[in-house]
Amino acid sequence: MANRFEPVIAAFCCHYCSYTAADMAGSMRLSYPPNVHIIRVPCSGKVDAIHIMKAFEKGADGVYVAGCLEGDCHFKNGNVRAGRRVEYVKKLLDEIGIGGERLEMITMSAGMGELFARTASDFTEKIRKEGPNPVKSLPGAAVRSAAG
Repeated sequence: MANRFEPVIAAFCCHYCSYTAADMAGSMRLSYPPNVHIIRVPCSGKVDAIHIMKAFEKGADGVYVAGCLEGDCHFKNGNVRAGRRVEYVKKLLDEIGIGGERLEMITMSAGMGELFARTASDFTEKIRKEGPNPVKSLPGAAVRSAAG
């Protein structure tokens, strides 16, 4: 199938846990889709609503924020704050017609390389079924992506 839609996924990964899990997945030679673009952040709690919305504006078809397991955040409760923020942005995405199902909060520890690879694959498949980000089809979208 030549025209199979390949989604662009932005994954905001905390430095201490999910980014390390991604590194472990690589060390274990576990494959996950190359269209998952990892953005390393100091803590998932530092991912603001504007960062998520900007990812969609710039063409991401799906976004996930990956943080430490609850109770294990290196910055006390950054992952809990991130989870609340993700829930807020999901509602916002529903209201503006992009769809909250395109955004997820995921938690994992540094040793969960297999979970990272499986999550990346499962989320990519989920977004593949959703189809392209509706923002991409808006007038001027090509101009925004070319300029950004």
